[in-house]
Amino acid sequence: MKNNRIGLALVAALGLLLAGCQDKSETTTTGTTDAAKTLAAPAFSADSAYAFTARQVAFGPRVPNSAAHVATGDWLVRRFKSYGLTVKEQAFEVMAFDGKMLRSRNIIAQFQPQAARRVAIFAHWDTRPFADKDKGQKNAPLDGASDGASGVAVALEIARVLSLQPDSLQPGVGVDFILFDSEDYGYDSSTQGDLKDQLGAQGKDSWCLGSQYWSKNLVPAGYKPSYGILLDMVGAKNAKFSREAQSLQYARDVVDKVWNTGAQLGFSDYFLFKDMGGIDDDHVYTNQAGVRTIDIIDTVPFGDQTFPDYHHTTQDNMSIIDKRTLKAVGQTVLQTIYGE
Repeated sequence: MKNNRIGLALVAALGLLLAGCQDKSETTTTGTTDAAKTLAAPAFSADSAYAFTARQVAFGPRVPNSAAHVATGDWLVRRFKSYGLTVKEQAFEVMAFDGKMLRSRNIIAQFQPQAARRVAIFAHWDTRPFADKDKGQKNAPLDGASDGASGVAVALEIARVLSLQPDSLQPGVGVDFILFDSEDYGYDSSTQGDLKDQLGAQGKDSWCLGSQYWSKNLVPAGYKPSYGILLDMVGAKNAKFSREAQSLQYARDVVDKVWNTGAQLGFSDYFLFKDMGGIDDDHVYTNQAGVRTIDIIDTVPFGDQTFPDYHHTTQDNMSIIDKRTLKAVGQTVLQTIYGE
């Protein structure tokens, strides 16, 4: 995913500074500043999200056309259905940069599908087929523990928590969990210069193939939620989430809402009030489809390096996954939903 695909979007203006933060708590939930209007979200379980991450990794690298990929997709569908969500599978076949045809499917799971107002939670569930940034195992597939599995795990845990709430404690919006496939099978000129990018030669983006397909074939048809949140690389220890430029461009109010909520919950060590350049990720295509989407993604906030050292290497395994990071992201997103 993403690779070193930093967009040229201008760095957006600094957001509103937060007046203060509450003490960090990983065991209780809190409401937002306007407590009279905001229902406190139920607790997000970091233990459960960690287990969901590990379960995906246990299938093996989730590379399209592999048995592990099929098994993982089937498991995800079963999990969402077990929580009572309405699930649709969007099957498609698409050519990768190297000419391979990838058998793929996007997974769409709806909570309270009858609700008029909706929020979308996006993630990608595939893994990169080669650790091209790895110094020793450049052609090895990845576990994709943070890059892929963690975002899906947070989505699954939010779905599980929502399914357990009585009618009186459900949020005021419906939630759609949309998992994209074939996101991470892209060409990186900095590490794969010896290969030919057949899609690039046609003027096409070789990344985010699942969201590209979905954006042109919306499921549900005519889909128009209030906004979307993309979860990408949200499980690593000491993760840092800066305010990405395209997120600010298309949905500044949503960025403000999420980052302010994270700070109010005590997670300002993760949600930094620092603006950064644009990243070419799935939110590019959801925004093109008219769904105002922000990207929560782990990046290096200072210096010339964009992504953490584990990015697209064999280091991206369960050893880097931290329950505190999963808690920070999951509780923040869950509280954001309950703030609607």
